[in-house]
Amino acid sequence: MKRVYLFFIIFWIVSCSQERKNNRIRTAETPVVTEKKPEADLSKLKIKAEEALKFCTSKNLNKDFCILIDMSLHSGVNRFFVWDFKSNKISKKYLVGHGCGSNSWSKDNSKADPGFSNEDGSHLSSLGKYKLEGRGYSDWGINIKYLMHGLEETNSNALKRFIVFHSWNLMSDNETFPNGSPEGWGCPTVSNNAMKEIDPMIQKSGKPVLMWIYN
Repeated sequence: MKRVYLFFIIFWIVSCSQERKNNRIRTAETPVVTEKKPEADLSKLKIKAEEALKFCTSKNLNKDFCILIDMSLHSGVNRFFVWDFKSNKISKKYLVGHGCGSNSWSKDNSKADPGFSNEDGSHLSSLGKYKLEGRGYSDWGINIKYLMHGLEETNSNALKRFIVFHSWNLMSDNETFPNGSPEGWGCPTVSNNAMKEIDPMIQKSGKPVLMWIYN
């Protein structure tokens, strides 16, 4: 009886040892899956820029540059583009925040799948073309804001909703992917250093600047 009992003990020890070995092998063979960082589609940007230039020409807006914001991109990667019409390329790019909607303010819950609305109180960003005209004082960031005049049905309530372009201390200068950018109540927000670069460009533009937010 003792021999039978001893046999089962040895068999159990050997089995456990083999299972641990197999687990180590499976763990070593299993590749680590990492989320691939998305990047802007340059061909898509060029198409948008061509349309933007035609729009600027027809509406007497600045024809040196425009701002294109691709909300289809993850909020932790650069998706705010200053497009130089003369050189036909991106001159600057930054992170930009969007509206939190029913999610928590200042978090990144909708970093890869934001919602959009033109409704007052929605706390969501609105898609469409805007005219940046009217520089004023902001309580946020470096205390500079630009009024965003919505030019389409999808963003016609921007001024009524107090949707403005401003900087925010919580916004990063560098890409934060796989984390997103902090979400506010609908304003497109950039870092303080980004605004320090963009503000002089808008001031010197001579004409209102087009900001186009699309998805």
